[in-house]
Amino acid sequence: MDVFITGRNVQIPDRFREYATEKSDKIAHLAPKAIALEIRTSRHADARGARGEDRVELTLICPGPLVRAEAEAADKYAAFDLAFDKLVERMRQAKDRKKVHRGQHRPPTVRGARANGFRVADVTPASADVIEKVATGAIPLPSDEDRDDEYCPVVIRTKVFPAEHMSVTSAVDRMELVGHDFFLFIDSESGRPSVVYRRKGWDYGVISLDEELEPEWSEEATERRRARHVREEAAAR
Repeated sequence: MDVFITGRNVQIPDRFREYATEKSDKIAHLAPKAIALEIRTSRHADARGARGEDRVELTLICPGPLVRAEAEAADKYAAFDLAFDKLVERMRQAKDRKKVHRGQHRPPTVRGARANGFRVADVTPASADVIEKVATGAIPLPSDEDRDDEYCPVVIRTKVFPAEHMSVTSAVDRMELVGHDFFLFIDSESGRPSVVYRRKGWDYGVISLDEELEPEWSEEATERRRARHVREEAAAR
């Protein structure tokens, strides 16, 4: 498996290359058919111009779907470790889902995730010391007065991907591999643009679009609903 490392606004020393390459050898055992691992590091300054956190994005290229993970931390080594753990966990979860489909194993429960420190759920519980400091005010919470007047919480990122035809099961697998809460695709059975999304636990939902269906807010649909209500009221009398 080839390892490609690139940097944006940050230098990539030989020590980091050796560290990332050596740790990436673990992937060969989980994905022996992996072709390449792309490691992208970047650093962005915060709003005040100070040094921001390092960001690491990992993309595993395999004969099947891509596996992605990303993380931010104070330095690129810590960010790489966080992203790498996410990548490995998603690969393991993909194998577990295949076993579940075959009826060999059951998915992990909440109790099992709690016993495992919520590592599977990608949740790190706060320590008792941090909770106490927040409660006593030792760690101040941001207030509206501390925010800049030009601050806007709405951030819209635009991305365009090629349309892919696949089954709902394949879309769920792709969603889990990239670590998102939803995945857009074209249903190979119905031919409709669809989105699969995560609900609770191992429950998923699918929303599809049909151009032949009439929108619920159209004038025709509103008039039909009004007429139906009139008929129901008349029948009730």
